Amino acid sequence: MELFFTPAIFLFSIFFSLPTHVTSSVCRTPPVIFNFGDSNSDTGGIASGLGFQINYPNGRTFFRRSTGRLSDGRLIIDFLCQSVDASLLSPYLDPLDANFSNGVNFAIAGSATLPRYVPFSLNIQVMQFKHFKVRSAELAATGAKNMIRDDMFSKAVYVIDIGQNDIADSFARGESYAQVVDKIPLILAEIQTAIKELYDKGGRRFWVHNTGPLGCLPQKLAAARNSSLEKDSFGCISIYNSAARLFNEGLNKMCTELRSALNGATIVYVDIYSIKLDLIVNSTKYGFSSPLMACCGSGGPPYNYDRRVTCGFPGYQVCDQAEKLVSWDGVHYTEAANSLVASKILSTDYSTPRMSFRFFCQ
Repeated sequence: MELFFTPAIFLFSIFFSLPTHVTSSVCRTPPVIFNFGDSNSDTGGIASGLGFQINYPNGRTFFRRSTGRLSDGRLIIDFLCQSVDASLLSPYLDPLDANFSNGVNFAIAGSATLPRYVPFSLNIQVMQFKHFKVRSAELAATGAKNMIRDDMFSKAVYVIDIGQNDIADSFARGESYAQVVDKIPLILAEIQTAIKELYDKGGRRFWVHNTGPLGCLPQKLAAARNSSLEKDSFGCISIYNSAARLFNEGLNKMCTELRSALNGATIVYVDIYSIKLDLIVNSTKYGFSSPLMACCGSGGPPYNYDRRVTCGFPGYQVCDQAEKLVSWDGVHYTEAANSLVASKILSTDYSTPRMSFRFFCQ
Protein backbone atom coordinates (compact mmCIF):
# COMPACT_ATOMS: atom_id res chain seq x y z
CA MET A 1 0.00 0.00 0.00
CA GLU A 2 1.29 3.44 -0.87
CA LEU A 3 1.64 5.58 2.21
CA PHE A 4 1.10 8.92 0.49
CA PHE A 5 -1.47 10.19 -1.95
CA THR A 6 -2.85 13.52 -3.09
CA PRO A 7 -5.67 14.67 -0.83
CA ALA A 8 -9.09 14.72 -2.35
CA ILE A 9 -11.85 13.61 -0.04
CA PHE A 10 -10.37 12.08 3.05
CA LEU A 11 -12.23 11.22 6.21
CA PHE A 12 -10.79 8.92 8.74
CA SER A 13 -12.45 6.66 11.27
CA ILE A 14 -12.22 8.38 14.62
CA PHE A 15 -12.41 7.55 18.26
CA PHE A 16 -9.87 4.73 18.16
CA SER A 17 -9.40 3.16 21.55
CA LEU A 18 -7.22 5.13 23.96
CA PRO A 19 -5.55 4.10 27.20
CA THR A 20 -8.12 3.93 29.99
CA HIS A 21 -6.03 6.14 32.26
CA VAL A 22 -6.14 8.90 29.64
CA THR A 23 -9.88 9.05 29.16
CA SER A 24 -11.42 7.81 32.39
CA SER A 25 -13.37 10.21 34.57
CA VAL A 26 -11.64 10.61 37.91
CA CYS A 27 -12.65 14.00 39.29
CA ARG A 28 -15.82 14.94 41.08
CA THR A 29 -14.86 18.57 40.55
CA PRO A 30 -12.37 19.11 37.72
CA PRO A 31 -9.63 21.65 38.40
CA VAL A 32 -9.46 24.99 36.63
CA ILE A 33 -6.54 24.87 34.18
CA PHE A 34 -4.50 27.76 32.77
CA ASN A 35 -2.10 26.82 29.98
CA PHE A 36 0.87 28.84 28.70
CA GLY A 37 2.95 27.75 25.74
CA ASP A 38 3.47 27.41 22.01
CA SER A 39 2.04 25.31 19.18
CA ASN A 40 2.50 22.08 21.12
CA SER A 41 -0.45 23.15 23.26
CA ASP A 42 -2.21 25.80 21.12
CA THR A 43 -5.87 24.74 20.85
CA GLY A 44 -6.75 27.39 18.27
CA GLY A 45 -5.21 30.63 19.46
CA ILE A 46 -3.19 31.40 16.35
CA ALA A 47 -6.22 30.79 14.15
CA SER A 48 -8.70 32.83 16.19
CA GLY A 49 -6.26 35.50 17.32
CA LEU A 50 -4.28 36.12 14.16
CA GLY A 51 -6.53 34.61 11.53
CA PHE A 52 -3.75 32.23 10.52
CA GLN A 53 -5.10 29.42 8.36
CA ILE A 54 -4.91 25.96 9.90
CA ASN A 55 -6.52 24.02 7.10
CA TYR A 56 -7.94 20.52 6.87
CA PRO A 57 -6.70 17.75 7.14
CA ASN A 58 -5.63 19.20 10.51
CA GLY A 59 -8.24 17.97 12.97
CA ARG A 60 -9.51 15.15 10.76
CA THR A 61 -9.04 12.26 13.21
CA PHE A 62 -11.00 13.41 16.25
CA PHE A 63 -12.79 16.66 15.51
CA ARG A 64 -13.54 15.88 11.84
CA ARG A 65 -12.67 19.50 11.07
CA SER A 66 -9.85 21.94 11.67
CA THR A 67 -10.03 23.51 15.13
CA GLY A 68 -6.80 25.47 14.89
CA ARG A 69 -4.75 22.68 16.45
CA LEU A 70 -1.61 21.66 14.58
CA SER A 71 -2.34 17.94 14.62
CA ASP A 72 -4.79 15.51 13.13
CA GLY A 73 -6.58 15.43 16.49
CA ARG A 74 -6.07 16.08 20.16
CA LEU A 75 -2.95 17.54 21.77
CA ILE A 76 -1.29 16.51 25.02
CA ILE A 77 -3.08 19.33 26.88
CA ASP A 78 -6.40 17.95 25.61
CA PHE A 79 -5.63 14.51 27.02
CA LEU A 80 -4.56 16.04 30.33
CA CYS A 81 -7.87 17.90 30.54
CA GLN A 82 -9.81 14.75 29.75
CA SER A 83 -7.86 12.80 32.36
CA VAL A 84 -9.44 14.96 35.06
CA ASP A 85 -12.83 15.12 33.34
CA ALA A 86 -12.37 18.77 32.41
CA SER A 87 -13.63 20.41 29.23
CA LEU A 88 -11.07 21.11 26.51
CA LEU A 89 -9.57 24.56 26.93
CA SER A 90 -10.75 27.49 24.83
CA PRO A 91 -8.11 29.84 23.41
CA TYR A 92 -7.95 33.18 25.20
CA LEU A 93 -8.24 34.97 21.86
CA ASP A 94 -11.31 33.09 20.65
CA PRO A 95 -13.95 35.82 20.12
CA LEU A 96 -16.97 33.68 19.28
CA ASP A 97 -17.23 30.33 21.02
CA ALA A 98 -15.06 30.56 24.12
CA ASN A 99 -15.95 28.90 27.41
CA PHE A 100 -13.66 30.01 30.20
CA SER A 101 -15.56 28.42 33.08
CA ASN A 102 -12.90 25.73 33.57
CA GLY A 103 -9.80 27.67 32.52
CA VAL A 104 -8.07 29.40 29.64
CA ASN A 105 -5.46 28.48 27.06
CA PHE A 106 -3.03 31.35 26.47
CA ALA A 107 -0.68 29.27 24.28
CA ILE A 108 -0.08 30.53 20.74
CA ALA A 109 1.80 28.77 17.95
CA GLY A 110 5.21 30.29 17.36
CA SER A 111 5.54 31.66 20.89
CA ALA A 112 8.85 31.79 22.71
CA THR A 113 10.15 33.36 25.91
CA LEU A 114 12.32 35.91 24.09
CA PRO A 115 12.21 38.62 22.98
CA ARG A 116 9.84 39.99 25.62
CA TYR A 117 6.81 42.11 24.73
CA VAL A 118 6.54 40.54 21.29
CA PRO A 119 3.20 38.83 20.70
CA PHE A 120 2.82 36.24 21.97
CA SER A 121 5.87 35.71 24.13
CA LEU A 122 5.52 34.08 27.52
CA ASN A 123 5.45 37.36 29.39
CA ILE A 124 2.67 38.62 27.08
CA GLN A 125 0.69 35.48 27.91
CA VAL A 126 1.18 36.15 31.63
CA MET A 127 0.02 39.73 31.10
CA GLN A 128 -3.09 38.38 29.38
CA PHE A 129 -3.70 36.12 32.38
CA LYS A 130 -3.47 39.08 34.76
CA HIS A 131 -6.00 40.98 32.67
CA PHE A 132 -8.28 37.94 32.62
CA LYS A 133 -8.11 37.62 36.41
CA VAL A 134 -9.03 41.29 36.94
CA ARG A 135 -11.88 41.21 34.41
CA SER A 136 -13.23 37.95 35.88
CA ALA A 137 -13.55 39.63 39.28
CA GLU A 138 -15.19 42.71 37.75
CA LEU A 139 -17.73 40.68 35.82
CA ALA A 140 -18.46 38.39 38.76
CA ALA A 141 -19.23 41.49 40.83
CA THR A 142 -21.91 42.48 38.30
CA GLY A 143 -23.59 39.09 38.61
CA ALA A 144 -22.14 37.47 35.50
CA LYS A 145 -22.50 33.69 35.54
CA ASN A 146 -19.97 30.92 34.89
CA MET A 147 -17.04 33.07 35.92
CA ILE A 148 -13.99 31.63 37.67
CA ARG A 149 -14.30 32.63 41.32
CA ASP A 150 -11.40 34.47 42.88
CA ASP A 151 -10.67 31.59 45.28
CA MET A 152 -10.33 29.17 42.37
CA PHE A 153 -7.20 30.86 41.06
CA SER A 154 -5.19 29.50 43.99
CA LYS A 155 -6.57 25.99 43.38
CA ALA A 156 -6.03 26.09 39.63
CA VAL A 157 -3.31 24.24 37.72
CA TYR A 158 -0.84 26.40 35.79
CA VAL A 159 0.64 24.39 32.90
CA ILE A 160 3.78 25.74 31.25
CA ASP A 161 5.11 24.19 28.04
CA ILE A 162 7.48 26.56 26.26
CA GLY A 163 11.13 26.87 25.22
CA GLN A 164 11.22 24.75 22.06
CA ASN A 165 10.97 27.74 19.74
CA ASP A 166 13.67 29.67 21.61
CA ILE A 167 16.16 26.91 20.87
CA ALA A 168 14.91 25.87 17.44
CA ASP A 169 14.63 29.41 16.09
CA SER A 170 18.13 30.24 17.30
CA PHE A 171 19.57 27.37 15.28
CA ALA A 172 17.38 28.35 12.31
CA ARG A 173 18.89 31.85 12.39
CA GLY A 174 22.32 30.31 12.00
CA GLU A 175 23.50 30.74 15.57
CA SER A 176 26.24 28.39 16.68
CA TYR A 177 25.82 25.71 19.32
CA ALA A 178 27.81 27.83 21.77
CA GLN A 179 25.59 30.85 21.12
CA VAL A 180 22.44 28.81 21.68
CA VAL A 181 23.81 27.35 24.91
CA ASP A 182 24.73 30.83 26.15
CA LYS A 183 21.11 31.89 25.64
CA ILE A 184 19.63 29.07 27.77
CA PRO A 185 19.99 30.90 31.13
CA LEU A 186 18.07 33.84 29.66
CA ILE A 187 15.26 31.53 28.51
CA LEU A 188 15.09 29.90 31.93
CA ALA A 189 15.02 33.29 33.62
CA GLU A 190 11.89 34.19 31.66
CA ILE A 191 10.14 30.98 32.72
CA GLN A 192 11.17 31.56 36.32
CA THR A 193 9.85 35.12 36.19
CA ALA A 194 6.54 33.89 34.75
CA ILE A 195 6.09 31.32 37.53
CA LYS A 196 6.90 33.91 40.20
CA GLU A 197 4.44 36.40 38.72
CA LEU A 198 1.71 33.76 38.57
CA TYR A 199 2.55 32.83 42.16
CA ASP A 200 2.22 36.48 43.19
CA LYS A 201 -1.26 36.48 41.62
CA GLY A 202 -2.32 33.49 43.70
CA GLY A 203 -1.06 30.54 41.66
CA ARG A 204 0.16 27.63 43.79
CA ARG A 205 0.04 24.58 41.52
CA PHE A 206 2.43 24.43 38.59
CA TRP A 207 2.91 21.71 35.98
CA VAL A 208 6.05 22.34 33.90
CA HIS A 209 6.97 20.41 30.73
CA ASN A 210 10.52 20.31 29.44
CA THR A 211 11.21 20.37 25.71
CA GLY A 212 11.41 17.38 23.37
CA PRO A 213 14.19 16.07 21.12
CA LEU A 214 14.29 18.87 18.55
CA GLY A 215 16.86 17.08 16.44
CA CYS A 216 14.37 14.32 15.63
CA LEU A 217 11.75 16.59 14.05
CA PRO A 218 11.32 15.92 10.30
CA GLN A 219 11.28 19.69 9.70
CA LYS A 220 14.78 20.06 11.16
CA LEU A 221 16.08 16.95 9.45
CA ALA A 222 14.78 18.03 6.04
CA ALA A 223 16.33 21.49 6.41
CA ALA A 224 19.68 19.94 7.30
CA ARG A 225 19.61 17.23 4.64
CA ASN A 226 22.52 18.71 2.69
CA SER A 227 24.40 20.09 5.67
CA SER A 228 27.34 18.64 7.60
CA LEU A 229 25.43 18.49 10.90
CA GLU A 230 26.23 15.26 12.72
CA LYS A 231 23.44 12.73 13.24
CA ASP A 232 23.22 10.32 16.14
CA SER A 233 22.57 6.59 15.83
CA PHE A 234 18.82 7.24 15.65
CA GLY A 235 19.13 9.67 12.73
CA CYS A 236 18.53 12.82 14.80
CA ILE A 237 20.65 15.98 14.75
CA SER A 238 23.04 15.68 17.68
CA ILE A 239 23.63 19.33 18.61
CA TYR A 240 19.91 20.14 18.56
CA ASN A 241 19.18 17.37 21.03
CA SER A 242 22.21 18.29 23.11
CA ALA A 243 20.95 21.88 23.45
CA ALA A 244 17.49 20.60 24.38
CA ARG A 245 18.98 18.40 27.11
CA LEU A 246 20.99 21.30 28.55
CA PHE A 247 17.85 23.43 28.62
CA ASN A 248 15.98 20.61 30.35
CA GLU A 249 18.69 20.16 32.97
CA GLY A 250 18.51 23.85 33.76
CA LEU A 251 14.71 23.78 33.86
CA ASN A 252 14.73 20.87 36.29
CA LYS A 253 17.20 22.68 38.55
CA MET A 254 15.12 25.85 38.39
CA CYS A 255 11.97 23.96 39.42
CA THR A 256 13.87 22.44 42.36
CA GLU A 257 14.99 25.88 43.51
CA LEU A 258 11.51 27.35 43.17
CA ARG A 259 10.01 24.63 45.35
CA SER A 260 12.14 25.95 48.19
CA ALA A 261 11.68 29.61 47.36
CA LEU A 262 7.89 29.71 46.85
CA ASN A 263 6.16 28.83 50.09
CA GLY A 264 3.17 26.54 49.65
CA ALA A 265 3.75 25.99 45.94
CA THR A 266 3.56 22.61 44.22
CA ILE A 267 5.82 22.51 41.17
CA VAL A 268 5.89 19.35 39.07
CA TYR A 269 8.60 18.97 36.41
CA VAL A 270 7.70 16.56 33.59
CA ASP A 271 10.37 14.95 31.40
CA ILE A 272 8.71 15.15 27.98
CA TYR A 273 12.11 14.71 26.29
CA SER A 274 12.60 11.16 27.59
CA ILE A 275 9.04 10.17 26.70
CA LYS A 276 9.31 11.43 23.13
CA LEU A 277 12.79 10.06 22.53
CA ASP A 278 11.66 6.64 23.75
CA LEU A 279 8.74 6.85 21.34
CA ILE A 280 11.10 7.57 18.44
CA VAL A 281 13.82 5.09 19.35
CA ASN A 282 11.38 2.28 20.14
CA SER A 283 8.68 3.22 17.65
CA THR A 284 7.93 -0.33 16.53
CA LYS A 285 7.39 -1.38 20.15
CA TYR A 286 4.53 1.13 20.30
CA GLY A 287 3.09 0.25 16.89
CA PHE A 288 4.59 3.16 14.95
CA SER A 289 6.70 3.17 11.78
CA SER A 290 8.97 5.74 10.13
CA PRO A 291 9.30 7.89 13.29
CA LEU A 292 11.27 10.59 11.45
CA MET A 293 8.75 11.09 8.65
CA ALA A 294 5.73 13.40 8.63
CA CYS A 295 2.29 12.05 7.83
CA CYS A 296 1.12 15.33 6.28
CA GLY A 297 3.53 17.35 4.17
CA SER A 298 5.27 16.99 0.84
CA GLY A 299 8.33 15.44 -0.72
CA GLY A 300 7.83 11.84 0.31
CA PRO A 301 10.39 9.74 2.22
CA PRO A 302 12.56 10.01 4.17
CA TYR A 303 10.99 13.03 5.89
CA ASN A 304 8.00 14.12 3.76
CA TYR A 305 8.66 17.72 4.68
CA ASP A 306 9.17 20.73 2.42
CA ARG A 307 8.78 24.18 3.94
CA ARG A 308 7.38 25.45 0.63
CA VAL A 309 4.45 23.01 0.73
CA THR A 310 3.33 22.31 4.28
CA CYS A 311 0.35 20.41 5.61
CA GLY A 312 -3.01 21.79 4.52
CA PHE A 313 -1.69 23.96 1.73
CA PRO A 314 -1.89 23.24 -2.03
CA GLY A 315 0.30 20.33 -3.05
CA TYR A 316 0.47 18.57 0.31
CA GLN A 317 0.37 14.79 0.68
CA VAL A 318 -1.14 12.97 3.62
CA CYS A 319 -0.75 9.39 4.82
CA ASP A 320 -3.80 7.18 5.12
CA GLN A 321 -2.94 5.87 8.61
CA ALA A 322 -1.86 8.70 10.89
CA GLU A 323 -2.05 6.34 13.85
CA LYS A 324 1.01 4.57 12.46
CA LEU A 325 3.22 7.67 12.42
CA VAL A 326 4.65 9.79 15.22
CA SER A 327 4.94 13.10 13.36
CA TRP A 328 1.87 14.74 11.90
CA ASP A 329 3.30 17.69 9.97
CA GLY A 330 7.04 17.57 10.56
CA VAL A 331 6.92 19.57 13.80
CA HIS A 332 3.86 18.41 15.73
CA TYR A 333 2.72 14.95 16.73
CA THR A 334 -0.21 12.86 15.58
CA GLU A 335 -3.09 12.30 17.96
CA ALA A 336 -1.95 8.70 18.37
CA ALA A 337 1.52 9.84 19.45
CA ASN A 338 0.08 12.55 21.70
CA SER A 339 -2.14 9.96 23.33
CA LEU A 340 0.83 7.75 24.10
CA VAL A 341 2.87 10.68 25.44
CA ALA A 342 -0.06 11.67 27.65
CA SER A 343 -0.38 8.15 29.03
CA LYS A 344 3.31 8.20 29.95
CA ILE A 345 2.87 11.58 31.64
CA LEU A 346 -0.07 10.28 33.65
CA SER A 347 1.93 7.25 34.79
CA THR A 348 3.99 9.62 37.03
CA ASP A 349 7.18 7.78 35.96
CA TYR A 350 8.47 10.94 34.31
CA SER A 351 7.41 13.49 36.93
CA THR A 352 9.49 15.15 39.64
CA PRO A 353 8.14 14.81 42.26
CA ARG A 354 6.21 11.70 41.20
CA MET A 355 2.78 13.22 41.20
CA SER A 356 -0.23 12.49 39.03
CA PHE A 357 -2.13 15.19 37.18
CA ARG A 358 -5.15 13.82 39.04
CA PHE A 359 -3.61 15.20 42.22
CA PHE A 360 -5.18 18.51 41.23
CA CYS A 361 -8.73 17.20 41.36
CA GLN A 362 -10.87 19.13 43.86
